[in-house]
Amino acid sequence: MKKKKAVIALLLAVILCVPFGMFSFALPKDYEITDPYAGIDWETVNAYKTALHTHTNASDGDPTLKQSVQRHVETGFDIVATTDHGTVNYTWAEPCPNKLIHTVLTALGRNGQEGRLEYLGNEGTFDNGVSYTYATADNGDDYLTTDDGKTVLRLPYGIENNAVSVNAHVNSWFADFCDNSVSNYEDAIEGVEKAGGLCVINHPGEYTKARYALTTAEAYDESLFAYSYYINKFAELIALNQSCIGIDINSKGDNRTRFDRKLWDILLTRFSANGDNVYAIASSDAHQLGVIDTGFSLLLMEELTGEAARSALENGQFFPASHCIGNPDELADIAAALKEYYGETELYDKVNGTALALAEKARAIIEGELDADEDLGVTYSVLEDGFTTCATFPAVNSITVDESKDTITIDASDALLVRWISGGKLIATQKADGTPFDLNDYEGELGDYVRAEIFGEGGILYTQAFLLDASRRTTHTPVTKGLYFNMGILDFLFAELHKWDNIIFRFFSNVFAKR
Repeated sequence: MKKKKAVIALLLAVILCVPFGMFSFALPKDYEITDPYAGIDWETVNAYKTALHTHTNASDGDPTLKQSVQRHVETGFDIVATTDHGTVNYTWAEPCPNKLIHTVLTALGRNGQEGRLEYLGNEGTFDNGVSYTYATADNGDDYLTTDDGKTVLRLPYGIENNAVSVNAHVNSWFADFCDNSVSNYEDAIEGVEKAGGLCVINHPGEYTKARYALTTAEAYDESLFAYSYYINKFAELIALNQSCIGIDINSKGDNRTRFDRKLWDILLTRFSANGDNVYAIASSDAHQLGVIDTGFSLLLMEELTGEAARSALENGQFFPASHCIGNPDELADIAAALKEYYGETELYDKVNGTALALAEKARAIIEGELDADEDLGVTYSVLEDGFTTCATFPAVNSITVDESKDTITIDASDALLVRWISGGKLIATQKADGTPFDLNDYEGELGDYVRAEIFGEGGILYTQAFLLDASRRTTHTPVTKGLYFNMGILDFLFAELHKWDNIIFRFFSNVFAKR
């Protein structure tokens, strides 16, 4: 008995003498999770399919407004913003073009129907035989109602600002504002801010020339001056203007935006360090009827009103979504997960084949097997090279955040995979079977946020970011890094020089390599 007591006393003495920190590895971290979807009643909320960026022949689109609205109705949209270049949309009932822009683009042959405008009036019949009425309701919102029971909300004051700029495009809504000077991002965003609207930076890869990068690693490489400058610029604009909710991360066939998810993660990393969020949208940016259903955003709302739509956009209570994925690295990861969970199915073959083809084209350009001028030719057609999908589409039925267990659970339909990203890295891929994502399992890999991508045969749906320990931030770090001075309208030259520098470098590298 004395020996037992001595052993116990010795063990207690050893335990008390060992630093407590040696045992801390066994204690899970207690996460605070800021859920952008908190407060949503998943039993009653609706996910309204929304077109935030689309064009007609009032600027440089092919279809008339009537044709565009008809196709949006046919493809199941509930909310549509008509956002022609430099042209505020006041109504669908009668023509309201910017006469200068419409006249010039018609003369240049840049729009369809030889510039002939066709609006809806207060009632009429579409070319498919469906009749409709169009009217302003008591709440001030404009609605299109078809005779087969479909209702579509027109988002007010839609416009793509900066028509004369070098792709410094800014979409805005909810404010009667238009900037058509030889302008830059700052003028448009600050103008929307003063006018009380909301806006987003459109397809940033178009402006930064990241669309021409050949690999994800190359795109938005912060060691390169041009990319570092643009990342700082976008971060500053979002930080200084509450009206700018974020950026476009997947539009049209994802050819221009295929690396803009990386930009989003860079911005999220900087902002989440201060407990702040940056939202993302997806859209079609449709200039042709066939592109209208490529990308969209799903707004979570109890009722179909402009006020509810604005609230959803301001608070990040929506999902960007797309039928297209043009990033070969993402496709390769998705293909590997499909094979692991579901085997070598037809869908696996399609996704994997696309990933391999895109990677091979990039390799051939880098190694000089394709001409240097084809450096800019890695583009992804909606119907051929890019990942195009079937009619079904993933839907989120609910998101449950349990802070007591540090878990996030996504219940989804028509979904196969849930991919979890933090700090710009894919940290986990789950089978979309409702299994909770346990943050404690990835404590060493998590940054200050985590976001999810829900993939199914019909395409991909992105959640906004869940911030981690946001209210516990005690210091504020700048969202711009290093020496930075905003050059305004002249800064498009950085991207042009960077693009041609890459082309010239690859060309001469290939020439000398062949000697």
